[in-house]
Amino acid sequence: MFQFSSLTIILLLLAFYGGTYLLSLLIKKDKETTSGFMVAGHGVGFGMGAASMTATWIWAASFYAAATSGYKYGVSGPIHYGFWGALMILFIYPFGMRFRELAPDGHTLGELIHARHGSSSQLILAISNLMGSLISLMVNFTAAGALVSVLSPLSFQTGVMIAGIGVLSYTLTSGFRASVFTDFAQLVALMAIGIVIIPAVLFAMGGPQVMVDGLSNLTLEQQDFFSSEAFFQQGAPYFVAVLAYAIGNQTITQRLFAIDKTKIKQTFITATVGYAGIVIGLGMIGLMALTIGIEPLDGNMNNLIPQMVSTYLHPVFIALFFILVIGSLSSTADSDLSALSTIMMADVYGKNIAKGRVKPKTMMLVGRSTMIIATAAGLIFASFKLDILVMLVFVGALWGAIVFPVIASVFWNRVTNAAFTSAVIIGLLLFCVVRFELLPMTGFTALFFEILASVGAAVVIGLMVFGFLGRKIGMVAAAITLILMLIFATGFLRQYMVLLASLTAYGASTIVCIIVSLMGDEHFDFALINQRVGDYDKKAKASTSELS
Repeated sequence: MFQFSSLTIILLLLAFYGGTYLLSLLIKKDKETTSGFMVAGHGVGFGMGAASMTATWIWAASFYAAATSGYKYGVSGPIHYGFWGALMILFIYPFGMRFRELAPDGHTLGELIHARHGSSSQLILAISNLMGSLISLMVNFTAAGALVSVLSPLSFQTGVMIAGIGVLSYTLTSGFRASVFTDFAQLVALMAIGIVIIPAVLFAMGGPQVMVDGLSNLTLEQQDFFSSEAFFQQGAPYFVAVLAYAIGNQTITQRLFAIDKTKIKQTFITATVGYAGIVIGLGMIGLMALTIGIEPLDGNMNNLIPQMVSTYLHPVFIALFFILVIGSLSSTADSDLSALSTIMMADVYGKNIAKGRVKPKTMMLVGRSTMIIATAAGLIFASFKLDILVMLVFVGALWGAIVFPVIASVFWNRVTNAAFTSAVIIGLLLFCVVRFELLPMTGFTALFFEILASVGAAVVIGLMVFGFLGRKIGMVAAAITLILMLIFATGFLRQYMVLLASLTAYGASTIVCIIVSLMGDEHFDFALINQRVGDYDKKAKASTSELS
C-alpha cells in the first residue's frame, strides 16, 4: 500500500482546514445574532440548503459503513445502505413543513416540544439529541484517525486531534452559518472527486470484467440482489434506524428551521437524489474489495476504503480521496457542533435556565463553550475505535422510541406530557431488554416482543404513508402492515435481534403514548406554540425597552 509522508499529510490537512477557515471568515459578522448563529436567520436558499443537507447526511459513516455493507452483504449491500438513507431525507420534509408551520421562528425541535408539553418532554428530546450528536462527532473523528493512520506513518490519535481542532476552528466563528457555507464548497469537491475516484479504483483493479469474474467467489446470499440475509441484517435495521435519525437528529431539524420555508420541498428532494447517487457508489468500493478477495487491514472494516484507494490508485488520486473524506466528515462534524451548541443555547439555557428572559451575549457564550467541550469529548470517545456501522444502527434504534410521540405531538391535540415522557422511557427500556438480551428470547417472551415489533413495523410504514398521502391512507397502510407482520413475523423475527429491538422501541412507545393520552383530558391549542417559540434577539430587545 502507498503511504504519504507525515509532512505531506500534515500539509494536506493544514491546506484543507486553513482554506475552510478562510472561507468562514468571509461570512463572519462583527456582531453575530443568536438567530444567525443557530439557524442563519431562517433564510437559507435552495442551492445552499440542498448542498448543506446532502453534505451533512454524507458523513464518515456514508463512506465506511456503506463500504462495510457492500463487503459483508455483496451486490445488494450498497443499495441497502444508500437507498434507505436517501429515502429518509425525503421522508422528513412533510413533517418538517408541519414543524415550521407551528413554530416559524423556532431553532430546535426541543423548543417546539417545550411549547407543546413543558420541560420534562423537552429535556428527554434534548438529552437524546446531545447523545446522538456526540456519538456522531465521535464517529467522524474516528474516521479521520483511521484515514490518517492508514495513509501515513502518523498515529490514529494524531489524525483525530487534527480533525477535531480543524473543525472547531472554523465552526466557532459563525456557528451554523459557517457550517452551511462551508458545506457548499465541501459538497462541490466531494461530488467532483467522487465521480473520478470510484471509476478509477474499478479500472485500476482490472476493470468491470475482473469484478464480474470475482462474483463467483461470493456466497449465494452475497450474489443474490434480493438477499434475505442482507435485508434482515442490514437493510431493514438501517431503514428503521434512519427513520429515527430523520426525526431525532438536530442536524436535520436545524436545517428544516434554517431553510426558507418555501424552498423546503425542492431542497430535500434534491438532497435525496444527490445522497443516493454518491453513497451507493461509495458502497461499491466495498463490493469491489469483496470480489477480488481483499482482507481488511488489521481486521478493521473502517480501514477498507483507505486500503483500497492506497493499494490501487496513483498518489495524486489518493491525495484527492484524502481531501474528499476529510471534507465529508468535517461537513457533518461541524453540523454536529452547531446542533449541540443550538440545543444548549435554546433548549437548556433559553428555556430552562433563563426561562425565556435570555441575554444574547450569555447565550452566544453558552453556544461557543459547548462547541469546545463537545470537541474535547468527541476526541476522547474517538480513541475507543468503535465499529461505525454498529454505532449507527444502535443510536438510530435508541431514537426510535421518540418518533411516534414527537409526530403525534404536532398533529394530535390529545397527547399529554405524561404520555410523551412515559412512552419514550418505556420504549427505551424495552429496546435495551431486547438489544442486550437481558431476558432469554424464547417462548412467550420472544412472542411478546415480536407482537410489539409488529406494531412498530406498522407505525413505521403508517407514518411514512401518512406524511405523503394523509391520515386515512396512512392508517390503512399501518393496519395492513400489522396484519402481515402478525402472520409472518411471529416466530421468525427473534432470529434478527437488532431489527427486533429497533421495532420494539417504535411499537412500545406508540402503544404507551396512545393509551396514556386517551386516559387524560387534554385538548391542546396548537396556536399556542407560535406564541411560545420566538426569536431570542427580539425578546431581549423587548425586555430591554420595557425596563427602560
